[in-house]
Amino acid sequence: MKRNVFYFAIACLLFLSSPAKGSEKLVLMLDWFPNVDHVPIYVAMQSGIFEKHGLTVEIQSPSDSADPLKLAAAGHVDIALSYQPQIIIAASEGIPLKAVGKLVGSPLTTLLFLEKGTISTPADLEGKIIGYTVPGMMDHLTRAFASINAIETYTMVNVGFSILQSLATGKVDAVMGPFKNYEPVLLEMEGYASNYFEIERFGIPSYDELVFVSGRTVHEKKKKAIRKFLAALDEALTYTSENSAEALKMYFHSVPEAPKDMETKAFTKTLPFFAENTRLDRAQWNVFAEFALRYDMIREEVDLNELIDGR
Repeated sequence: MKRNVFYFAIACLLFLSSPAKGSEKLVLMLDWFPNVDHVPIYVAMQSGIFEKHGLTVEIQSPSDSADPLKLAAAGHVDIALSYQPQIIIAASEGIPLKAVGKLVGSPLTTLLFLEKGTISTPADLEGKIIGYTVPGMMDHLTRAFASINAIETYTMVNVGFSILQSLATGKVDAVMGPFKNYEPVLLEMEGYASNYFEIERFGIPSYDELVFVSGRTVHEKKKKAIRKFLAALDEALTYTSENSAEALKMYFHSVPEAPKDMETKAFTKTLPFFAENTRLDRAQWNVFAEFALRYDMIREEVDLNELIDGR
């Protein structure tokens, strides 16, 4: 991959934004390095929406894709951005979490591969090496996808943040976890033609892709501040929908290292997927929880009344 993309990824992993001004501080850890999936968060910061709600919000980036949920559960960050399947899996293992709101309310996750003519249907993954991004989630989704689509023999490899490098070098044949609004755009700009399976079209129920989650102890201690945060995000989501060009400018102001050409293209693809508001749909979570139990993604039923903030 080109060096500028590599350096951008490293810079983003180390990126720590300046906090928004306010009176009550919350620490938010992103799910990945800063990218256009996070535009409404930066809108809330740059437009003064957090400040209006009496909040100072510090944004951190993880060094590993599994870190946000772990750090939230341990109380080292107040809020983390994670994924509905990962949260359900962790909750089934007894990890004390509270899902509080959503940012993206439908799957972005794909099973991505380079367009070399060797993969055109899920059956073509038989005998292939499949990478995955987020341990404790994407490996489970890979197994469920394989079971549903009768893929019997395959090898899984954790590629973490190294999606493009792993595909481009042939380390893996496909990767479970890349977002359809982002990695295909980046691959195209790097000269690679790609294709993907949208997992919700191949047997995986729809779910909330990006979810705000807290450790249960933090949630009990800072419930009012967390609800202020969600109210601010509701405003920012509306602003982003109605003023997309200005929203993107705010993001680039906050993340000047971002590759503007690529992320401008990615943002156009991302806009339709932002949630209308942060409120979680308990019925939808129940459908996915039942699916997860049926396909051995979890071993114990999840008490959604305990897991989901009932605001």
